Amino acid sequence: MEARGKKLLILYATETGNALDAAERIGREAERRGCSVQLLSLDQYDASCLPQEGAVIFVVSTTGQGDTPDSMKGFWKYLLQRNLIRQWLDGLHYAVFGLGDSGYQKFNFVAKKLDRRLLDLGATPIVERGLGDDQHPSGYEAALDPWMASLWKMLNAIDLSYFPSGPDFLIPYEDLIAQPKIRIVYHDIDRVDSQLSNGSDLNRVELQIERARDMSAVKYSLDKNRPDCILKLVKNLPLTKSSSKDKEVHHFEFEFVSSAVEYEVGDVLDILPSQDPAAVDAFILCCNLDPESFITVHNSEMENQLLHTHVPIKLRTFVELTMDVASASPRRYFFEVMSMFATAEHEKERLQYFVSPEGRDDLYQYNQREQRTVLEVLEDFPSVQMPFEWLVQLVPPLKTRAFSISSSPSVHPNQVHLTVSVVSWTTPFKRKRAGLCSNWLARLDPEQCVYVPVWFQKGSLRPPPPSLPLILIGPGTGCAPFRGFIEERAVQSLTGFTAPVLFFFGCRNEDNDFLYRDFWLSHSQDDGVLSVAKGGGFYVAFSRDQPQKVYVQHKLQEHSHRVWNLLSDGAAIYVAGSSTKMPSDVLLAFEEIISKESGLPKESAVRWLRALEKAGKYHVEAWS
Repeated sequence: MEARGKKLLILYATETGNALDAAERIGREAERRGCSVQLLSLDQYDASCLPQEGAVIFVVSTTGQGDTPDSMKGFWKYLLQRNLIRQWLDGLHYAVFGLGDSGYQKFNFVAKKLDRRLLDLGATPIVERGLGDDQHPSGYEAALDPWMASLWKMLNAIDLSYFPSGPDFLIPYEDLIAQPKIRIVYHDIDRVDSQLSNGSDLNRVELQIERARDMSAVKYSLDKNRPDCILKLVKNLPLTKSSSKDKEVHHFEFEFVSSAVEYEVGDVLDILPSQDPAAVDAFILCCNLDPESFITVHNSEMENQLLHTHVPIKLRTFVELTMDVASASPRRYFFEVMSMFATAEHEKERLQYFVSPEGRDDLYQYNQREQRTVLEVLEDFPSVQMPFEWLVQLVPPLKTRAFSISSSPSVHPNQVHLTVSVVSWTTPFKRKRAGLCSNWLARLDPEQCVYVPVWFQKGSLRPPPPSLPLILIGPGTGCAPFRGFIEERAVQSLTGFTAPVLFFFGCRNEDNDFLYRDFWLSHSQDDGVLSVAKGGGFYVAFSRDQPQKVYVQHKLQEHSHRVWNLLSDGAAIYVAGSSTKMPSDVLLAFEEIISKESGLPKESAVRWLRALEKAGKYHVEAWS
C-alpha cells in the first residue's frame, strides 16, 4: 500500500454539472499521485474555515450573464464582508479553474472575480488561474489538462507531503477505481408492495419522486426533492404556423390540482420531464437489469444502521425519475469506468484511447459535439456490462427544466401559463436531436388527463411596483415573463395610477412567429397599458421580412428619444430571451442611446448603466 499524501481540499460550484465533473477529475488525478482528497460543493463548506486550510482548489462555473452559481452565492457573500482584513487568508495557497463560454460577454467572470478577491484577502496562488472555454474544439478540458500539469508541479514545490512519491508517480486506474461510491440493496417485493399502496394517486406520484430523488447519487437541496405541487395540463396551443419548420412555439396552460402555490409575475417554473418509456426499457435491457425489482440506493460509506432510512422503490421507476438515459451525454469518467468492464479487446482499446491525453479531442467529437446519449454509448460498446451501482453513480441525473411563467396570478388565480420553444437541432454529423422536455410537452394531449410535477422558484426578473416606468425587451420566447407583467399592470390600472411601459418584441416573420399578436395589440390600443395614450409603446422587429435584418436593438435605437425620456423619468430595464448575442447587443444599444440623447461621452454612458444595474433597475433573464 502506497503512503497517502496530505489531504487536498477541492471546492466546486456548478450549475449544469460541468464544474463538478472537472472537480472530480482533478480529485482523481490527485489521488492517482498518492494525495488524499476532500471534494465539497461550496454550499457544503464553512467559509470561515478558509484561513485554517493549507491549500484549496476552486472549480467554478459562470452562468448566464456573468452570474454566480446558486451553490456559491452564500460563500461569495461571506468573502465580500467588509470586516475581512487584507491578511485574513495569509498562508493559504489556492488555485482557481473556471468554466465558461467565450461566446458570452462576461467570459469566466466568476473565476476571475474569485481569483481577485482571494488575492485581495492575502492568499497566494499556486498557479495562474485556468479558464476553460466551452467554445474550444475540445471543450474545457483543453485548458484543464495543461493547467493540472502545472498545478501538480507547483503544489509539490510548495509542500512535498501532498505527493509522497512525487507528482510524476501514478497509481494505475484499475487500482484506483476499485469500488463505486454507491451501494444497491434489493428488497422483498411482497413486503414493499403494501407500503406503496396507500394514499391518493397524486400524493403517491409526489412521494415516489421525493423517494427517488432522495436516493439519487446527485444530492439536490432538501427542499427540491418533493415537487411543490402537481399541475394538470388544460391547454396546449401552437403559437407558430405549421409552415414555420425551423421554429415551433407552444402556449401551455396548467391548473393546480394537488395544492395551490402562490407565485408572482417574473417567477420561474421547474418541470420534471418524462422520459420516453421505450428508451428506458432499452436502457434496462441493454444493462441486463430487472425492472420489477425493488431497491434502495445508499452511499457505500454509510453505516449499516442507516440503511432503513430509505423506502424501497421499483428499479424501473428509479431509472425513469432520476437517470437521464436518452438525452444527456455522459462525462469522461463514464468512459474510464466503461473501459474496466469492456470484454471485447477492440472496445477496451478504443475506450482507453478516448480517456488518454491523445484521445481527448476524438472523445470530445464523439461524445459532446455529437451529444451522444448514455443509451447510444452503451449500444456502441455492447461488450460492456457495467454494474448497476456504477450506472447509478455515473449516468447524468434527470434534471428539471426551468421556464419563465407567462401569466399573472391576479388574472389566472388557479392557473400557470408557459411559452415554450420546441427545441430540435442537427449535430455536426447530421444526426437529428430533440430537447427532452419541450418535445415531451409539445406531444401532450390535454384530453388525456396529463399531470406534471413542478417546482416554483424566483427568477431574475423581480415584479415591479405599478408606479415604476418600464422598458421591456423580449424577443422570441423572451416575451413570456412580460405577458405576465402586462396582464398584472392591466389589472393594477383598473384601480389606480400605473407608469408607462415600452415593450420591444422581436421575431422572424410577422406571419409565422408573431407570438401573442392579438394580446399585445389589444393592450397597445385605446387606453391599454402599452398605448401611446398611457405614455407607452409596442414595437416589433421582424428580422426576416426585409432584405436587411432588423432586431430589437435596432428598434430601440429607432425610438431612442422615447427610450431616453422614460429612462430620465426613472424607468427600469428588463431584458429576457436568448443568451447568445441579444443581451450584449441590447446593452450596447442602450449605451449608444444614452450617449446620443444626453450628449455624454460613451464612457459616461457605460457608468450610467452600471449605476442603473447597481440600483436594481437593469434586469436580465437569459437562457441558452
